[in-house]
Formats: sequence, C-alpha cells, structure tokens
Amino acid sequence: MSATGAPRGKLILAGITFAFLWASASAATKVGLSAVQPMVLFVPRFFLAAAIMLLISHAGMKKSLPRGKEWGRLAIYGLFNVSLYLGIYVVGMKGTSAGLGALATATNPVFISLLSAVWLRKPLKPLTILSLLLCLAGIGVAAWPLLADSYATPIGLSLVLTSMIAYSIGAIYFSASHLGSLHIFTVNGWQTLFGALFLLPVMIWEYDPAQNLFNLTWLLSSLWLVGPVSMVAVLLWLFLLKDNPVKASFWLFLCPVFGFGISAVLMREPLSFFTLAGVALVIGGLCLVQLRRK
Repeated sequence: MSATGAPRGKLILAGITFAFLWASASAATKVGLSAVQPMVLFVPRFFLAAAIMLLISHAGMKKSLPRGKEWGRLAIYGLFNVSLYLGIYVVGMKGTSAGLGALATATNPVFISLLSAVWLRKPLKPLTILSLLLCLAGIGVAAWPLLADSYATPIGLSLVLTSMIAYSIGAIYFSASHLGSLHIFTVNGWQTLFGALFLLPVMIWEYDPAQNLFNLTWLLSSLWLVGPVSMVAVLLWLFLLKDNPVKASFWLFLCPVFGFGISAVLMREPLSFFTLAGVALVIGGLCLVQLRRK
C-alpha cells in the first residue's frame, strides 16, 4: 500500500497512463497543426477546457470565487503557464518533431530547479548544472538526424526550449503566489481562461481563412488535447503527487519514451541510435535532479 492507502497496482496504472497521455500531447499538436494555424488550434481549446473546469469548480463543487489579489496572481500565472508557455510551444512545434517536443517537455523539472536557484539567489549546485547539460546534450543528440532530415528546424526547437523556460517561471511563481487556498479546478480554470484571453488578440490578428481546415483532423486533435491531456492527465498527475511527490516525478521519465514511440507510429518519425542516446541522456539528467530532491 502507498502513503495514501492506494493499492500499488492502481498507482502503477495511473503513472503509466499519465505518462502516455502527457507524451501524446506533442503528437496531437502536430496532427492538429496539419489542419489549422497554431493559435487557432490552442486558443479555442483553452476556452473550452477553462469552461469545463470552472463549471465543475463553481457550479458542481460550489467552490468560492477568487478574491482580491488572487485575481491578479491568477492572471500572471495564466500569462506564463498558458499564454507564453503554450503559445510559444505551439508555434515552435510547427518546426519541431513530435518526439522532440515530448523530449523537451520532460526537461521541465531541470529548468525549474535551475531557475529556482536563480530566483531564490542560492548558489547553483553542481548536480543541477550537470543535469541541465545532460538534458540539453540529450536533446541535441536526438535532434541531430531529425534536423538533417527536415523533421525539425533550429528555430522551432529553440522556441520549444524557450517555452520550457516560461513554464518554469510560471511554476516557480505559482509556488510563491499563495493560491493554495483555492481548489485546483478553480486555479486551473481561471488561469487557463486568462491565458486564452491574452492570446485571443494574437489569434484574431494572424487569422487566415486559407490556412485553416476545420475538418475531422482538427476536431479529433482538439478534443484529445482538451479531454485526455488537459483534464485526465492533470488529474492523474495530482493523484500521483498526493501519494508521493518524489515517486510521482519519476513517471516523467517515461514521457520521452512514449513520445518517440507515438511519434514513430502516428507521424512516421524515424527512430535511431541517436534517439536512444538522446533519451538516455535526458533521463540521466532527470535522475540527477530527482536524487538531489530526494
């Protein structure tokens, strides 16, 4: 039995399902981008996901609305965690393979550890620096053949990595924003809504009818990103965190593996020794971060 009393088998199933769904976001994004523009794919998704979570929070669970300074904090969190992170990410994915997108997403704990040290003005520990170097090296090794075969571009990969920095800043801000009194559906719902509102003018400004096909591909991609990814995967993650935060983070190691596997099946992206070596280096970097936390 676990710390919360959940059966071990249930935790394992939850962890594997979370890693698969979280990793599938990159492939679903690439599929959706074949039909519509980046903002057209993500902004409506944010509004839909926000509406569902806010209905659950306020209409279903009768949770109270944010108060006073909480509104501003939620807006700032939404700016970093949705507008900048996912806004930059979806644009970068136009020039990045689905597998590399999943691999880059798995490095978030490393960027968070690095920026936390800078934010709190603490000396950078050698393990943190080494873990970052290993992760960056892993992404570079995995990207090498994909760049050569036009499955990815330097600009696209740079944007995806930049989005990870925005996410890390948002995560650190959230940890210091005193929003813990609000229910998780309330926080996620309002920050997602604010993030969508910030990106709405961008979507309207760059909208080109000729570049958007609202077909079955777009619909299935959007529904997958809203349901299994934005809601089911997040709930599973919270379930795992509640049981044991350190053990929960180890499920992130499976995300690059699932990511490249899904990409190879759905997107026909090539797998090679470089892929294996890159994933191994990133997992090594993540292990160092987790060992330091433990």
